[in-house]
Amino acid sequence: MKIYDWAAAPNPKRLRMFLVEKGLQIDIVQVAADGFVLTPEYKAKYPQAMVPMLELDDGRQIGESFSICRYLEELYPNPPMLGRDPYERAIVDMWDRRAFDQGMTAVAEMFRNSNPYFKDRGLAGYADPVPQLPQLVERGRAGLEKFFRKFDAQLGTSRYIAADVFTQADCTLYCSIEFAGWVSVSMPDDCRNLQRWWNEVSERPSAKA
Repeated sequence: MKIYDWAAAPNPKRLRMFLVEKGLQIDIVQVAADGFVLTPEYKAKYPQAMVPMLELDDGRQIGESFSICRYLEELYPNPPMLGRDPYERAIVDMWDRRAFDQGMTAVAEMFRNSNPYFKDRGLAGYADPVPQLPQLVERGRAGLEKFFRKFDAQLGTSRYIAADVFTQADCTLYCSIEFAGWVSVSMPDDCRNLQRWWNEVSERPSAKA
């Protein structure tokens, strides 16, 4: 197996954190070129033109971080990162989705619609030009404010975001907050539960993945 990656990007880091927490070592191939673009060779191999992508030994491909994690969890169930029983698996999936949709996507809206490197690439995963929409920058900023407070409230009831143990939902939340730094947005000072969680997770080896 091989994982195709862009080391600087937040979405692949979700997967790299998973690998560290699992103790898995899989060959990683970097596919970034200069200027926030992927290499032509990679885009020819994987026209979806997104990272990460897991390529199996027989050439089959799996995209999307969480989908790759789900596949690897089936192969290597311990330690469990996606939940320990049917209910917990559903809750991990739920909070991972919220962290991605409400956090990482809000930052992506701001970044893709303001950074000059992403002119005509306002949406990921499309070969045809997609113009930037400056209005989405402010919508993303407003969404992040709600995102921080929602997750701060949840962390007031639990040590980790989806369970009493560290799960993949925590990886996605961590990467979303880290990604917010790309657009110079940080968590509000009064989100003390979120800050407590951030400080703890930052000490984990996977946070440096």
